[in-house]
Amino acid sequence: MERTRPLPSRRLLLQGTALAAIPYALLPSPRAGAQSPPPDRTPARWDPASAANYTAADRPTDRPIDLVIIHVTQTTYKNTLPVFWNPAKQVSTHYLLRSADGRVTQCVREHDIAWHAGNWDYNARSIGIEHEGWVDRPEYFTAAMYEQSAALTAAICDTYGIPKDRAHIIGHHEVPGTDHTDPGPHWDWDRYIRLVNTG
Repeated sequence: MERTRPLPSRRLLLQGTALAAIPYALLPSPRAGAQSPPPDRTPARWDPASAANYTAADRPTDRPIDLVIIHVTQTTYKNTLPVFWNPAKQVSTHYLLRSADGRVTQCVREHDIAWHAGNWDYNARSIGIEHEGWVDRPEYFTAAMYEQSAALTAAICDTYGIPKDRAHIIGHHEVPGTDHTDPGPHWDWDRYIRLVNTG
């Protein structure tokens, strides 16, 4: 005799329908309340991307890290994180910086390969750092963000032996095959590299 499962209650069905109507960006992070390991760098906070949006690896053991790639989000900090949580987006970064105060959030472990450059070879050998803002709005590139980002890049370079120069700290627009323009014409590379080297 075949066993039948009981039908779900009306209340459970209504709850499921209500949940399905909530936009993905408004849902709490799937990591909410879970015990997480600390981020790779202080003072970063840990807010992980979906595991569907990066490649697990064991860098630098299985492949070297010799680049830092600078990005600009083209949206706000708060709208960027849900993109990385969403497994359908197929994109992530190692770090995200907030404009107003330079807050650093880590989304992918440095030993893993974030999908940020649009080029597998460059993804596999780099650390990606996103910055809140727009390429045509220089007011988003605050002193706090420059300083925190430069300190982060300096620490990454020190860890992996990456030279602190423009050949190894590049913009997304410099990745072969990309159609992106970030960090754009208002990003102050001279200032940034100077801060990386003095931080």
